[in-house]
Amino acid sequence: MADDLPAIDDETESALHELELGIEGLRKGHGYLVQFHHATGHAMEHFSEAETHLRDAGHDDLADHIRDEILPCGVLGGDRWTYELVESFETEFLRNIEAFERTTREEVADGERHIRERRIQRRWQERAEE
Repeated sequence: MADDLPAIDDETESALHELELGIEGLRKGHGYLVQFHHATGHAMEHFSEAETHLRDAGHDDLADHIRDEILPCGVLGGDRWTYELVESFETEFLRNIEAFERTTREEVADGERHIRERRIQRRWQERAEE
């Protein structure tokens, strides 16, 4: 296997590895946010159905409460909806951190990703060839 990895010290390798793990954790968190967004949306659809059934059953006050107090409100700070949280996470938080990680990688490791894993892979492959 050719030595195509940048020559970096162990501390720099560790820092890059931690940045990569952090990015992976944020991407996993993003998935949880999307799941939360979908689950909340489905729950709101059920409340909308309950409003219809309550109104059809003659319980207009209860139906009005769902229409006026539950359906239009957001789950975050009064009127902020879950899609807004997902969008903020993606465009403001995650994008900025990914840009920092990419810039750091370009500056100290010629843009290479997964250096620690590549070095481990190389060692194990070389050991198997002995």
